[in-house]
Amino acid sequence: MGLARTFGINVRRLRLERGLTQEALADEVELAVTYVGQLERGRRNPTLAVVERFAKVFRVDPVDMLR
Repeated sequence: MGLARTFGINVRRLRLERGLTQEALADEVELAVTYVGQLERGRRNPTLAVVERFAKVFRVDPVDMLR
């Protein structure tokens, strides 16, 4: 499994654990909801800056987003 897919799985898992919709998460990370959906499905490759944004919102280490 590639890093983009792993990242997407983690984003979706963490989002659902926190009871957030894609729209609410997109607002938190200041990205378009369509982009968040593409990331969750592993269709887009996040930049390191995007990985850091999500990690900050979820309060996890950025490296953990890629494991």
